[in-house]
Amino acid sequence: MSGRLESTFETLRKKKQKALIAYLMAGDPGLAETEQLVVALEEAGADIIELGVPFSDPIADGPVIQQAAERALRSGTSLRKILDSVKSLRQRTEIPIVLMLYYNSIHAMGCEEFCKTASTAGVDGLIVPDMPPDEAGPLKKPADAAGLPLIFLLAPTSTTDRRKLVAKESHGFVYYVSLTGITGSKLSNVGDIQENVKKLRKVSGSPVAVGFGVATPEDAARVSKIADGVIVGSAIVKRIASHQRDPAMISHVAEFVRSLKLAMAVG
Repeated sequence: MSGRLESTFETLRKKKQKALIAYLMAGDPGLAETEQLVVALEEAGADIIELGVPFSDPIADGPVIQQAAERALRSGTSLRKILDSVKSLRQRTEIPIVLMLYYNSIHAMGCEEFCKTASTAGVDGLIVPDMPPDEAGPLKKPADAAGLPLIFLLAPTSTTDRRKLVAKESHGFVYYVSLTGITGSKLSNVGDIQENVKKLRKVSGSPVAVGFGVATPEDAARVSKIADGVIVGSAIVKRIASHQRDPAMISHVAEFVRSLKLAMAVG
């Protein structure tokens, strides 16, 4: 497991706090802004950053994140440029950075080269939504060799066997998807999430982070009572989109992230 991810969850556990995992689409509206946002969101209370790699056919993503990917691609963002940005960020911050990307992007670069380059740049883990653990063979060996944890997603509809497999193969944390559907949907029944996270904890020793549907400080507070980490994506990306031409965009987004972390602390 990555040192930064592991120590972040461990430190938070000792403080009886939960991890706020903030998602950004890398390169939206540009990579310079993404780097500024990472630093600002850490200062605002984000514990882990999830950086999306733009892709032309993002099957798991709703319209908010799809549009962000289109803006990022228009701004000339590429996987190699994102890895350069992570390398640059490592001169300023030690916040854990996890990449969320589709397998095509990795395959185009070559699994081994990608894993080595990502690890050297300072990436702390990989989420590949279109690669379930039973199909992750081509990526697993080079990722293990590079010390890059693979973080797998678990859906509410998952069987007991699937839960066990994801628990066994996922490192860093398990990404529990709170609802069936795409990113940006509304948070579903918190009772169902609680029940499924309980079942997951019985078979997993890794932290459990819940994403999809967490849009408000109230949502973050409710989920933080259940999980070890709360992932907020579309709600952050939406604010970047609505303020993208505002010189104060970064402070607007940071203020929202601060409100999420505050709600998790008092919720």
